[in-house]
Amino acid sequence: MQKFIAVAGNMGVGKTSLVEFLHSRYGFEPVYEPYMDNPYLDDFYQDMPRWGFQSQIYFLSHKFRLHMALNTSEGTVVQDRTIYEDAEIFAENLYRSKAMTARDYATYMELYRTMRSALQPPDLMIYLRCSVRSIRQRIKRRGRPSEQAIPLKYLRTLNGLYEEWFERYDQSPKLLWDSERLDYLTDLADRIEFQRSIERFL
Repeated sequence: MQKFIAVAGNMGVGKTSLVEFLHSRYGFEPVYEPYMDNPYLDDFYQDMPRWGFQSQIYFLSHKFRLHMALNTSEGTVVQDRTIYEDAEIFAENLYRSKAMTARDYATYMELYRTMRSALQPPDLMIYLRCSVRSIRQRIKRRGRPSEQAIPLKYLRTLNGLYEEWFERYDQSPKLLWDSERLDYLTDLADRIEFQRSIERFL
């Protein structure tokens, strides 16, 4: 593998669009989150305390398998959401909000730390920042049924956790991109700025 680029951010910030752009612009191999494959997801959004642990274990195990598979790739890989976010954002949120018990959280984090020790960190972590208001609008536009009833408080809490996490993240070089204010897809100046920012790491 030549390079491993990770794209992080809350739901609706534009991670998949960025992965697709990097694939089309540079030919990077895209790796997408196994979002729709999670058999617990619909239940989770209806009853987070009941299904939070199961849903997070599913994401953790599948993300670990995807991450390990990156080591066999011959080209540069760009990944949509990382295993770090699964644990340090989403599982952390469930624990803080008492939707995951202390016992389940301890079991989950022990598994995560064991997995993390076996992983190669990204060569670059790109964090997409966006306001909760814009995230809510984007979620409505893309129309995934399981996401439409997500509470505003949940999205706001995740945004706060993302900011905390990105501030302390030190596994690799990192790049912050304001996906609400700057549009690399339709604005030429923003696209040039984004390409200059990322090409420094390539």
